[in-house]
Amino acid sequence: MKILHRYIATQVVGGSILATLILLALLNFFSFTDELGELGDGDYGLGSVFLYLTLTSPRNFYELIPSGALLGSLVTLGALANNRELVAMQAAGVSRPRIIWAVLRGGIIIAFVTALIGEYVAPISERTATELKAAALRQQIASRTKYGFWLRDGNVFINIREIARQENLGDINIFELSPYGRLDSASHAKRAIYDGEKWRLKKLTRTQFGLDEIKVDSTPEADWSSVLAPDLLNAFVIRPENLSAVDLSNYIDYLQENGQKSLAVEQAFWGRIVNPLVTLVMLLVAVPFVLDYRRDVSAGQRIVMGVTLGIGFYLFDKVFGHLGLIYDMNPVFSSAFPATLALGLALFAIWRTSTS
Repeated sequence: MKILHRYIATQVVGGSILATLILLALLNFFSFTDELGELGDGDYGLGSVFLYLTLTSPRNFYELIPSGALLGSLVTLGALANNRELVAMQAAGVSRPRIIWAVLRGGIIIAFVTALIGEYVAPISERTATELKAAALRQQIASRTKYGFWLRDGNVFINIREIARQENLGDINIFELSPYGRLDSASHAKRAIYDGEKWRLKKLTRTQFGLDEIKVDSTPEADWSSVLAPDLLNAFVIRPENLSAVDLSNYIDYLQENGQKSLAVEQAFWGRIVNPLVTLVMLLVAVPFVLDYRRDVSAGQRIVMGVTLGIGFYLFDKVFGHLGLIYDMNPVFSSAFPATLALGLALFAIWRTSTS
């Protein structure tokens, strides 16, 4: 019995991973064609494109694994049904609940791997990819440290401690060096606002270092003729999808302590919790199509069925999530409802199949 359980679980895991990798390859192909439109801008060359796609693959894999599990299980379990292996198992005394449990055991392995990727790999690689692309397109050297966001533009070094939005910055330090590496000036501004055309510095203090003297000037407001691009800063704005579940939890506490809205972050947090469980739900969705044994259903028909169901669930999940933000729904409800609905329909279909 254990051998049969292991066999079914192995088939499910292998088929699901293979299907997800195929979907990922297709997605990366379409992404590659999109990236070609920006090829040659700044330092964004072909090597940068492939590196960007490589770094975004963990996030895409994480999001595609539920659909891949559905598609892979339909194909692999369908093959077992067409080869009458499932019939032979049931004739040998393996009940349908045991077959379903064997499928779910494979799903638990997939869900565990998915959770690890979503928590430890995808957030880091996605942030790195975004920063790499933004810096390459603008030919500017940028990095994030515990001391804020640093940007180099020629002989000008800019340190930004606060990025509320890409057009609203706080606690800015600007250091200008001479061609010989000597510090010419150091400026500090409390805020910087981008009006669509140029930056405006608020409460600016500038210190100029001459050969014989140091001069300090202060002004309440001044133009800043910087090539600093707001869309480059957009790569460093905190995005919920680029954070791990632990970071999301800490960020929720920070927003609530400071009286800021946290609904989008809460929804992202619960979505991160629910996503591995969605994989198990997708496997259950596939089960009634296989247990309702029909030898005339080809692998191609099952693939079409899996793609249709997978895309349909993905779109419904995204649309319902956006509706949850628009209508201020409970984040747990808006994150879990699509999966719960799919689970209910799958269990009902399994019950109908077992009683028919």
